[in-house]
Amino acid sequence: MLIRRPSDLPASEITDQSLFWNRRDFLKAAGLGAAAVGGLLPSMNLLSRRSDEDKLTPWEDVTGYNNYYEFGTGKDDPARQAGGLRTKPWKVDIAGEVKRPAVYDLGDLLKPFTPVERVYRMRCVEGWSMVIPWLGIPLGGIIDRLEPTSKAKYVEFTTLLDPQQMPGQQRGVLEWPYVEALRMDEARHPLTLMVTGVYGKPLPNQNGAPLRLIVPWKYGFKGGKSIVKIRFRETQPQTTWNIAAPDEYGFFANVNPEVDHPRWSQSRERRIGQLFKRKTLMFNGYGDQVASLYAGMDLRKNF
Repeated sequence: MLIRRPSDLPASEITDQSLFWNRRDFLKAAGLGAAAVGGLLPSMNLLSRRSDEDKLTPWEDVTGYNNYYEFGTGKDDPARQAGGLRTKPWKVDIAGEVKRPAVYDLGDLLKPFTPVERVYRMRCVEGWSMVIPWLGIPLGGIIDRLEPTSKAKYVEFTTLLDPQQMPGQQRGVLEWPYVEALRMDEARHPLTLMVTGVYGKPLPNQNGAPLRLIVPWKYGFKGGKSIVKIRFRETQPQTTWNIAAPDEYGFFANVNPEVDHPRWSQSRERRIGQLFKRKTLMFNGYGDQVASLYAGMDLRKNF
């Protein structure tokens, strides 16, 4: 199966060949056997050299400086405490307004698809950002395979609930399990990925192994980690941060620098590893690709 690069996906969002992923590691991480190799060869998209503005964030920072409250609220807590998380076997429950509901082994869910590797700018609501080469499957392809019904307007993602493995869930910092959601057109957009790897390697536990969501034009809290359930819904779901602090974290979570967090400005950000702050871009710089999704919406109110 050949997946062509969509016309609205810029070449700058595909990694260069020097960061090409190790398909054996990916197949192993996804639980796929050698027989599946022929159907999972990666697309060989190349990019022009990245500018100094968008240099890749070093592996050590990508994997060592994280928000993953299931393992603690400190930025180094996930790297210290997530190592024992059991990610094999891994099952994903597909439910709701969909024609093919079932509990899938992760390998079976991903088996028909060709993974791609993309470099995305990622922006945290706290004001720091990274540039990360992710490996994953465009979510739209997975959605098409599962055949949602005409009633499906939203896609809800539920993450693992296991306080024994995830010590942060033993504290009432948030309502567990962590839940996020997208509108259907957001979920189908070519930039939206279900991620299984980073920097050419299987996704580390502290980054959301074995399956996480990436939506690069939104604040990072939209990227649910260690996903165990995908539910197609007719109505807009309640999501974890909306429940915890509705005046601070809107459902759409678009990177809108004109809407300040109640406790700090969102107009500037600091790229990890760099000294000086830079201007925060609308939609994290992906406006050309995604602004049409929100035509007519007031993104100061629907933030």
